[in-house]
Amino acid sequence: MAKSSRPDRKKNDRGGRRDRREPSEYEDATLSVDRVTRVVKGGRRMRFRAVVVLGNRKGKVGLGTGKATEVQAAVKKAQRAAKRAMIRVPMNGDTIPHEVNFKFKAAKLRLMPASKGTGIIAGGPLRVILDLAGVKDILAKRFGTGNKLVNAQAAMLALMQLRGASVALRDEPKAAPVKSIGLKSDYEGHPELNLPIKEVQLKQEDKKKLDEGLKG
Repeated sequence: MAKSSRPDRKKNDRGGRRDRREPSEYEDATLSVDRVTRVVKGGRRMRFRAVVVLGNRKGKVGLGTGKATEVQAAVKKAQRAAKRAMIRVPMNGDTIPHEVNFKFKAAKLRLMPASKGTGIIAGGPLRVILDLAGVKDILAKRFGTGNKLVNAQAAMLALMQLRGASVALRDEPKAAPVKSIGLKSDYEGHPELNLPIKEVQLKQEDKKKLDEGLKG
């Protein structure tokens, strides 16, 4: 069998398409993957629910959930949902600008700014969200339920209570440049078409006749 001229080329390698993908600016973390059931006519329907946090560590973070019959499909759905629900977290250096006390369902959260070098003093989903949002110094405490989804939703809503927080809009595609039709070249060589434009004013009698014609 003749040897290949490219020994470094692997079998079934489609031109290295996997290596051509540009790295994404966002990092994701899967908080939980739970098996959920839904009672329908004829029995129960089992699916997987994934909770994913997406952030760029520069002030943008999002939370999303997805359900599917397979774990991988549920995680991908959650990632797309998190990217659509991104928020922009205001920062005062490496910490938050002010204290926040927030209650959502059975979860109670307290977020307090901290001095430089403190780190993220938090646990559970709150720590993951703050880390992916880019907060480096903060004091946080959770009270109440230990449900990961409820705590994650409470953390996102608590960050929205900060002054200056906003919904991060997705980048809209730029409009394509409009090409000029080139009417000037069409009129070249036709002096009779380059006639001066005159303003015509209607007389009062003509205006009345025009109005009567429209009404009729």
